[in-house]
This record gives sequence, C-alpha cells and structure tokens, in this order.
Amino acid sequence: MNETALTVHQTARPHGFPTAGHFAFVESALPEPPAGSALVENLYWSVDPYHREMVDDVPDGFALGAPLEGRAIGWIIASRTPRLAEGEIVFHRRGWRTHAVVAPEEIRHLPRFDGVPLTAYLSILGGTGLTAYVGLTRIARLQEGEDLFVSAAAGGVGTATGRFARLLGAGRLVGSAGSAAKADHLTRVVGYDAVFDYHEGPVADLLRKAAPDGIDVFVDNVGGEQLAAAIGELREFGRVVRIGTISQYNNPDASPPRFDHADIVEKSLRMEGFLVSNYRDVQDELYDFAVPHLQSGRLAPDETVVDGFEHIVDAFLGMLRGGNTGKIIVRDRTQVPSVG
Repeated sequence: MNETALTVHQTARPHGFPTAGHFAFVESALPEPPAGSALVENLYWSVDPYHREMVDDVPDGFALGAPLEGRAIGWIIASRTPRLAEGEIVFHRRGWRTHAVVAPEEIRHLPRFDGVPLTAYLSILGGTGLTAYVGLTRIARLQEGEDLFVSAAAGGVGTATGRFARLLGAGRLVGSAGSAAKADHLTRVVGYDAVFDYHEGPVADLLRKAAPDGIDVFVDNVGGEQLAAAIGELREFGRVVRIGTISQYNNPDASPPRFDHADIVEKSLRMEGFLVSNYRDVQDELYDFAVPHLQSGRLAPDETVVDGFEHIVDAFLGMLRGGNTGKIIVRDRTQVPSVG
C-alpha cells in the first residue's frame, strides 16, 4: 500500500482553455479515517466535460487550493465503520486524488454483473450512460422509428446516446463530430447512419445533407451553431434535449445561436434541459436495460483509457480538445492488464 497520497488542486481560474499551469499535484501523508468513515484507494477516475464549468468562478464550482471533485471507483483499504467492509469496491464522488476518506452515505455499493468491467460504471452504466438514457427516455420520450441528430456524437454521452437509441428502436441516426476519423468510427462501430465533420462547412448545410427529410429529436451537447441548425431541421412536434454547451465552455464571449424563433411555435417544438443528478432514481432501470445487452455483446462501452493518475490533468485537457472517443477514464497503473 502506498504511504503517501496525491491530490489535484486548482491553482488559478482559466480565461479560455485551461492549461496544466492551472493545476497542481499535492502530496501528503495518507489520511486517517475518523470513526464512522473509511479510507478508499482509488482505482479509476472519471474525467467529464462538466468539470470545465466547475473550474470557473461559478456557484458551487471548484475552490482554489482545494482538491477537485469527480466520480471515482476504488477499494476500501481501512474502515472504521461496520457499514463499509475492507476490500469492498465502491463508487464515490471524491475523485482527482489517489485516496479519499468517505462516509457510508457518500458511496454507492456497485453490483457486480458477470462479464461487465468496472470501467462501465463510469461510462455506459455511470453518469455518462445515465445522462444518455434519461435524455432519450425521460426528456425526448423517444418513440420507435423516430429520427435523431446528436451533436458531439463521438463523446461519452454521444456514443452512449447512439447505442441506446439503436436498442430503443430509433430510425435514422445522424451525428456530428470533430474529425473524419471520429465520423468513420461512429458509422462503422457505434451504429450511426450518417456523421459529418462540423469543420467542413456551415452546419445547417451539413445537417440538411445528412438528414434531408428532417429529424424528430435533437440531443444537444454543444449548443451554438449546431443548436440553431437542428431547430431548423426539426419536424412538427420535434424535441430538443439540452445536455451541454461545450462550444462555449472555453469561449464564454461566443455569440448565442441565431434561429427563427417562430419555428418553436409553428412546429410545436419542445426544448428541455436537465441535470442527471435529479434522476438518480433511474439508475437501477438503466442497469436492467443495459446490462443484458452488455452481457450479450449487443452493447459495448466506448472508452478512452489513460493509464496513471499522474496523467489525469493531461486527460482532462485532451478531452477539452477532442482527443477522446467515447468516455475518457483514468486508470491506476496497478489495474493495467499484464501482457504475455
């Protein structure tokens, strides 16, 4: 067992894209869990787009000079409560550190399903997958045969949305991505019917070409020009599921999207955003839906795995620049499978 702990602290607020200089690794002695708590050694860390919002000076954002927070999976190495057994694998939200002291109410006991890797609880079965599932079933109320457009389709939520939409009986599935390689992966592996690189021209033209008959649902991770284009292509009674606005995370001065607001009324459109934290009661339903498909091979987690906690900041910065396909996860080096 390691004798020291590492945590990532934010040292300054970014203006535009964050850099490695906005963060610092801080070493300390292993914390001693007080009575009623336990010490977790983390094995896997989630790096998520919402972290970009949290590093700004916003309500409930990350404090300077303090450990960052995030989803993580680890095993209990010392316990001072009968409610947490040493050796148990748990999920919690005190990530961005090698070790964390947790109380029983701060963790989730993970069910173990045959053939399902631990990383799935941070991707297709975690907050990423839950966001996609809630977006389709609770917000869009997707009906069989309906056509979808998903922005940032190569990200964690975008790949999960595509795979879930297929299993739910969606019709034509269209996505946007940031490169030809990602577009190829989405059509060849994930199951999208058409994907365009949004760098190749006006998004309205690219979307119209990919979905010439229009769309019923837009799952929006980007905002901006892509939101405006989608509203123009939505059919009557179309729905917009607002998940994120990554086009503005590093460009807060960007102009808001411009679209014909009359479309909202004349086509009876509905636009709704949500926070996945308000739908944690859907977690077991997600397990019931997704796990059998994972076990059968009809569903696969899309993950980019980075080895070594010392690379967690690099993984975060790489994600912001589109360096990942699917959910990005940082893995402790002791969890790297041996070769040979």
